[in-house]
Amino acid sequence: MMSLPPSGSNSTAVSLSILSLDDDPDFREYIQGTLASEGHDVVSVATPEQLYQRAAELHPDIIMLDIKMGVHSGEDVLREIRTRWPKQCVIVVTGYPSLDSMRETFKQDVFDYIAKPFGIEDMRRVLSQATEQLGLGQRPMDRLRSVLGRQIRLARTERGWTLRELSELSSVSVSQLSSIERGTHLPSVESLVAISLALEARASDWFAAAGF
Repeated sequence: MMSLPPSGSNSTAVSLSILSLDDDPDFREYIQGTLASEGHDVVSVATPEQLYQRAAELHPDIIMLDIKMGVHSGEDVLREIRTRWPKQCVIVVTGYPSLDSMRETFKQDVFDYIAKPFGIEDMRRVLSQATEQLGLGQRPMDRLRSVLGRQIRLARTERGWTLRELSELSSVSVSQLSSIERGTHLPSVESLVAISLALEARASDWFAAAGF
């Protein structure tokens, strides 16, 4: 039986809804207790059918998927998740990682890959990255502000532009751009269109990244 690590001050600040599929009962108990001790709302299931049912009911922030199970194919489960919930954040967990399996799962837009056995800090790191990059655990409008800000900042830095340069091209003030990129201000439709045109980007792609 696996022992539960103590929770600490480095746990993810945001409480996440997590659904975990694993065919090992000891690991299900471990992941349930560990994630709960970190402040997350976690449900562990043993079969793909249970996963699909609970995912439809719970709409979890994250699905943690064991890719190597005795009877069931994790790859098949991942394909089904992508068919039903294309934007679902999936973190693959396995005790048998290989380059081929990693390539295949990442083709299915997996957020990250954790090899068993993993430490609590590894799990915290991955959950923290998913929270930050995908705006998980937030209300829809909070998530939209966060993701839009990040997408605009990434598009600007990829071009090597300063905030002032983007301001001059979009006619949106530097102070407003700064607050938008920090996720503290939601741009108006007019400002968003001006920013996307200046960056030669599609605002619809930014909304899609936020799950809208």
